[in-house]
Amino acid sequence: MSKEFNNNNNNDYIVQPKFFTFGESDVDKLLLENGKSFGPVTICYETYGTLNADASNAVLILHALTGDAHVAGKHHIDDKKPGWWDEMVGPNKPFDTERYFIVCSNVIGGCSGSTGPKSINPETNDAYNMNFPVITIQDMVKAQHRLMQHLKIEKWLAIAGGSMGGMQALEWSISFPEAVNGVIALATTAKLSPQSIAFDWVGREAVKTDHAWQNGYYKDNGEIKGLSTARMLAHITYLSDESMSKKFGRNLQENENISFDFARDFAVESYLEYQGQRFVERFDANSYLYITRAMDYFDLSAANDGSLTNTFRVVNKDANFLVISFSSDWLFPPYQSEAIVRALLQNDIACSYCCIESSYGHDAFLLECETLGEMIHDFLSNLED
Repeated sequence: MSKEFNNNNNNDYIVQPKFFTFGESDVDKLLLENGKSFGPVTICYETYGTLNADASNAVLILHALTGDAHVAGKHHIDDKKPGWWDEMVGPNKPFDTERYFIVCSNVIGGCSGSTGPKSINPETNDAYNMNFPVITIQDMVKAQHRLMQHLKIEKWLAIAGGSMGGMQALEWSISFPEAVNGVIALATTAKLSPQSIAFDWVGREAVKTDHAWQNGYYKDNGEIKGLSTARMLAHITYLSDESMSKKFGRNLQENENISFDFARDFAVESYLEYQGQRFVERFDANSYLYITRAMDYFDLSAANDGSLTNTFRVVNKDANFLVISFSSDWLFPPYQSEAIVRALLQNDIACSYCCIESSYGHDAFLLECETLGEMIHDFLSNLED
């Protein structure tokens, strides 16, 4: 029997970002995968619900490439939009804040409160810019583990994430297996394909070859048209041919006539231009470079000669996994999720898998909330039993 969730926005759920800083002394700095020590590091995070007495109801939600810690609710009552996964997080929702203590943090390298390229380097009193260290998915997870210790949580009931968030969730199960009881990996992969790396490269080149970027020392992020172009390119990969056909077809913008020049004629062109402009208004160009590079470097099986089966041997044998892919996702197609599932099952790790039929493409993990909600609700409930 399907469960009815509260699908209303958390209009009255006001949440404020919190900040945790570590690594201010040499002995406390974050050891990066490249062998360098880095600090201080500030993590911006938000929490929802109440941590129970034995800290057994904590759930970590991890965001995708351009996300942040603001997963649900509003910062102010007059905010126009709630957090990025508001349909899924809140009272009587799949991530039920009446039952679970939800934590969502902004990754290091980001631009939404956590330490990133635009943060001030205490050694120079100027922004790091391109002097910020190259970070990896593993480094993001190591920083999140420090936050976990700060919150006095010994084991996550579950760690959930889609896309890059799913990469982090999988990395948690390898880097800190005893700290993970359950993993919810949505529309993700154990390593980027050459095609995905190629898309990232073109996007970064669009930024780096824009004169306004100034080798990372720009004054006005909004002037970097290359960042808008990078976002337009990436956004295409988040959709599907079917979804774009349904939404736009070959419709002309506002029923105008064909211009017979290179102006914006089609509705899809106008949509992409809008998405690119909105992105430049909220996201930092240098962060985009660093985070996409972190995704490129992610290869969970690299230390085991490409064997995912050998990689997952260190996973907590009592852990449970829920892996979900989407039929029209051509950025992280279902076969990549199926490879993860096979490797887990070969290690006798409990794993449930579903490929959801959807026309939304890669973005489906943010949009197919009704179907996802039922699966996630049941998975979390079983973890509590």
